[in-house]
Amino acid sequence: MSLHMLLKQLETLLDPDEEPVTNLANASALLFYALADVNWVGFYLLGGDGLYLAPFQGKPACTRIPAGSGVCGTALKHNQTLLVDDVHAFPGHIACDDASASELVVVLRDAYGAPFGVLDLDSPKKARFSAGDVAWIEQAADRIARAVEAKICADKRRLL
Repeated sequence: MSLHMLLKQLETLLDPDEEPVTNLANASALLFYALADVNWVGFYLLGGDGLYLAPFQGKPACTRIPAGSGVCGTALKHNQTLLVDDVHAFPGHIACDDASASELVVVLRDAYGAPFGVLDLDSPKKARFSAGDVAWIEQAADRIARAVEAKICADKRRLL
């Protein structure tokens, strides 16, 4: 499947009127089964002082990641995509799945650019993800964020 077709299929699955967990579950499933050489694809959402596990595909995962810890927490802290060719060389890497060798984490942002979660992709192959992967996964993450941000961010504002 071409990347263009994958993005189109993702857009078809996403519905801003649907519950966020539904959109995130379908997005993680689509990416997990469409991408070669990945062993985990999923989401962590911001809550309190860190990230909490959200819908994913793969082995059971860490349920909470403090902001600034591991690849996901570091991406969140700096509000930027992180591409790690060898997770075992990343300072403070959190090993939820010992088979993971490389990782790509893209920050999910609201309409104002504030982070509210991350899209995390792991691979058992070192240097699995390329600059080209980063570009289109960032496009996918933006589409996913637009579909879920209104309800997720509204829920957070009610809690404040």
